[in-house]
Amino acid sequence: MATKIRLQRGGHKGYAVYRIVIADARAPRDGKFTEKIGMYNPNTNPATVDLNFERALYWVETGAQPTDTVRNILSGEGVYLMKHLRGGVKKGAFDEATAQKKFDAWKADKQKGLEAFCAAEAKAKKEAAAKALEAEKKVNAAIAQKVAEKKAAAAAAQAEAAAEAAATEETPAEEA
Repeated sequence: MATKIRLQRGGHKGYAVYRIVIADARAPRDGKFTEKIGMYNPNTNPATVDLNFERALYWVETGAQPTDTVRNILSGEGVYLMKHLRGGVKKGAFDEATAQKKFDAWKADKQKGLEAFCAAEAKAKKEAAAKALEAEKKVNAAIAQKVAEKKAAAAAAQAEAAAEAAATEETPAEEA
């Protein structure tokens, strides 16, 4: 039986969430599967992957063929690196402890890169919000200036009208 590691769609319209499953190669995408080994949510930034690492490694070593997307997910999680390191242990290139140290170093480096990405994303978002606030302040200042000019013009017109009314009242008194 040819087994595949593939994605099985879930979620709702416009918000797809996928299960990572082991299935017969002949089974349909959302059909019968052998085992569920994880979840993949591409809607978050970065995409969220919840994977049973040991089962994924077992199935990859057993010979299950992943689809392209699943291969990228497994590679990103380090399943293929661990398979490679275990191959080195079997050949006698190094021992199990060294392989685990290499994997842990890779995982720590990957985590550091992810944290740097998240920090840069947060910083960019904060800078964009500050720029938007400054632009809004400029627009509000321009609007406030226009309103002040309108009020000053209205006050000047009212004062002029009052002065004109006073002048017209004095003129009939002088004629009489």
